[in-house]
Amino acid sequence: MIDNNTKFPDYITYPRTFDKYKWYRPLLTIIIAAILYFVFQCLIASIFSVIYGGSVVDSVLSGGYETLDTSDASIYISYLSIFVFIPAIYIANRLVGKRPFSSIASSRGGWNWNIYLKCLSIPLIIYLVFNVISLVFDHETPGHTNVSVIAMIIALVLIPAQCIAEEYVFRGVLMQSFGAWFNIPILAIIIQAIFFAIGHSYNTIGVVGIGISGILYGWLAWRTCGIEAGAAIHSINNLMSFFIVGLGLSSISSNVSTMDFVVDFLISLISVVALYYIGTKKEWFNEKTGENKLF
Repeated sequence: MIDNNTKFPDYITYPRTFDKYKWYRPLLTIIIAAILYFVFQCLIASIFSVIYGGSVVDSVLSGGYETLDTSDASIYISYLSIFVFIPAIYIANRLVGKRPFSSIASSRGGWNWNIYLKCLSIPLIIYLVFNVISLVFDHETPGHTNVSVIAMIIALVLIPAQCIAEEYVFRGVLMQSFGAWFNIPILAIIIQAIFFAIGHSYNTIGVVGIGISGILYGWLAWRTCGIEAGAAIHSINNLMSFFIVGLGLSSISSNVSTMDFVVDFLISLISVVALYYIGTKKEWFNEKTGENKLF
């Protein structure tokens, strides 16, 4: 098995390798990105309010996943409101300067679509197997299909975009900022996972589960020198949830049960371990990306 960290710079502490690195630059980037994100959020809310009415936006702002409906615009507002993190981070990074935007995605030269697409295959198989088994032994009465073909097509674009944006925020900007400040990768992984968990509207056990997923994705980003692998698992997880709920095979809820917690943990752990083992064995993560790539 190849250790990718011997070939590329350490991903988590990567900002420290730049000649003009200063401790306050990551903080400035975070602050400016947060301000821009708020502005973009207001813009999205205004546009959707004009088109669909204020009630659709209110359903997103009210919190709790029960308020989201795969059959209306609220679900797409939710996805878009996360995706705009990427342009916010990009602009903030350009304003602060002194490091390429590509360094947020990986220490291999930037975001690599080839790696991301390859990494989708492993978690897809694992999630399909687990969900089929779950549906076979689930004796609850199925719901009704409330998602159209057009909505499915839109989801196939927006959900991965949303997941990639979250990886840029948590495993990218935040984890690298903490890694550069403390120079302790494990500590950076844990801290960003806490922020990742807080950003989700679940009950206590659900938030803990999200935090564990954040740790696993952070570890995967560290070991593969980039966020593509974690983004792939994240994308498959969210896509599966969307289609299962949309097809009426399950319901969406902010209250996670103990069994759901255990199942989600096992799926995430197996996906991360399997993807890292297979991807490393096949040398997926040894591919260097062009230094000037946007993503």
